[in-house]
Amino acid sequence: MPKRTRVISPNVQEPPPQRWSNCIRVGDMVFVAGMTARVGDKNEGADEYEQSKVIFGKIKHLVEAAGGQMNDVVKVVIYVVNIRQNTQVWKARAEFFTGDFPTSTLVEVASLATMDTLVEIEAIAVVGSSAG
Repeated sequence: MPKRTRVISPNVQEPPPQRWSNCIRVGDMVFVAGMTARVGDKNEGADEYEQSKVIFGKIKHLVEAAGGQMNDVVKVVIYVVNIRQNTQVWKARAEFFTGDFPTSTLVEVASLATMDTLVEIEAIAVVGSSAG
């Protein structure tokens, strides 16, 4: 049975104890919780593009801390509060992936954790699955 390990990156703020884990690795699989652009007590980035860049950066740090790379990400689920801004999320995503992009789901929601949170993204990676 594969071992379950909590993954922590010094570049991603951890949640308070006993709330959730940002990242768990089980065998070669890495599960990243829904990330937002929240840093400290505020969101970094005023629009969907800027927030998505911050979020993909957090995902990158966590996947790398788990021993993988961004192209090992096989699935992302993206939540937005304004579906009309989806191209801004795709623009940011293109800055973090190459080759075959991960499978993806994009869902519009009424709101996220705070009023200024416009995007939340979760990811699943399989370490060593990318070609390079």
